[in-house]
Amino acid sequence: MANLKSLAKDTAIYGLSSIVGRFLNYLLVPLYTAKISAASGGYGVVTNMYAYTAIFLVLLTFGMETTLFRFANKEGENPDTVFSTAMLVVGTITAVFLAVIFGFIDEIGQLIGYADRHEFVLMMATVVALDALQAIPFSYLRFNKRPIRFASLKLLFIILNIGINVLYFVVLGKTDVFYVFSINLACTSFITFFFIPDLLRIHWAFDARLLRQMLKYSWPILVLGIAGVLNQAADKIIYPYVRTGLQGEVELGIYGACVKIAMVMAMITQAFRYAYEPFVFGKAKDSDSRETYAEAMKYFVIFTLLAFLVVVGWLDVLKYIIGHDYWEGLRAVPIVMAAEILMGVYFNLSFWYKLTDSTIWGLWFSVAGCAVLIAVNIIFIPKFGYMACAWGGVAGYGTATLLSYFVGQKKYPIRYPLRSIAAYVLIAALFTAAMMLMPKSWPAWLRLSLNTTLILLFVAHIIWHDLPIKSLRRKG
Repeated sequence: MANLKSLAKDTAIYGLSSIVGRFLNYLLVPLYTAKISAASGGYGVVTNMYAYTAIFLVLLTFGMETTLFRFANKEGENPDTVFSTAMLVVGTITAVFLAVIFGFIDEIGQLIGYADRHEFVLMMATVVALDALQAIPFSYLRFNKRPIRFASLKLLFIILNIGINVLYFVVLGKTDVFYVFSINLACTSFITFFFIPDLLRIHWAFDARLLRQMLKYSWPILVLGIAGVLNQAADKIIYPYVRTGLQGEVELGIYGACVKIAMVMAMITQAFRYAYEPFVFGKAKDSDSRETYAEAMKYFVIFTLLAFLVVVGWLDVLKYIIGHDYWEGLRAVPIVMAAEILMGVYFNLSFWYKLTDSTIWGLWFSVAGCAVLIAVNIIFIPKFGYMACAWGGVAGYGTATLLSYFVGQKKYPIRYPLRSIAAYVLIAALFTAAMMLMPKSWPAWLRLSLNTTLILLFVAHIIWHDLPIKSLRRKG
């Protein structure tokens, strides 16, 4: 019980930086979509470029975030030495990456379709390099149970980013996407300096034996991470190749803007991950660990389904986050959110192979899911456009989730409360169908009232069956 309360507390603090930060970032979406018209395709460029940075961030961190937690918690290992080794790996890879990008910018720009916009590529390459270097100190803050400092630095970046964007796009009236990238670079560079005191306090050391062990553990996580981020970013990279020209950029911009509304699920998953990852590795030796993991899965599903219903039920209001000329893509929002829930479930299921040092399984699961997603996108984007991207995410994460569950139950069995979880999923599905089938001719206030009633009924079911938290017990 105390363990779950501690997990809930840390999730709330990490959620402050993730959920509040992402919410503040939402303020940039109406700003960008108001200043950068859908017809210009500018927001499609932003969406495409950030998809590339997501993939390269995984490559540069090389799975060292999870690896740090695993080895820093191992008996006999010095956490500072583990940190030093992780920084050595990431720093070396990042230096090589920047050398390649700056040395072959003409060829790279031509390859990804930015032959005449080299400055975008150079700025975002520098941003992703700095983000990779920051990732290990941020992970070490989580390992050392310092969520307040973690959240403060994350929020500082968000507030600074929003402030400068407002200055340029509102006060100064800029409309060029160049400023989106240059502001990000400035803010990321500024945050990097705050880690200097932390780095000076570390007792730096190098251990060749530890390096070999960490690399052996991390490379499957790297491939797993690449496959995982491809599940989120591959559609945005593939799209301009399948739907070429300005029309492809316009459609991608519409999809990218609408996906921002669905990102509330990504916020919850990320906040949960920040708290849950160190929690799992720290509790692995406890006798009741598997029961706790099962309970955590259940409550993750419950509250992500609640968030799903809130977004779907209030989409008539939330759509004003983006510009009116982007609204045609709103039909993709519920599907993208369903994919995000599956991603969170897959993350919960992933710990059996991390705890047993069998990360190769995660590699195969993620590669399989990624292959399904890419196939769906390539086959169906020409006919169905960005709706194929949304359904591709569901198919990809669904594949990885099912594989991880069935293999995991043989290798590291956990008795998840499946009946209870299934009941919540069924209720949420029925309520979602009722919300989406309401005639659009009905007044908005009536639809919102009925949707809110359904949401409150779902909350009542949670309270009746599974709250208060102090009386947590496994059902089903």
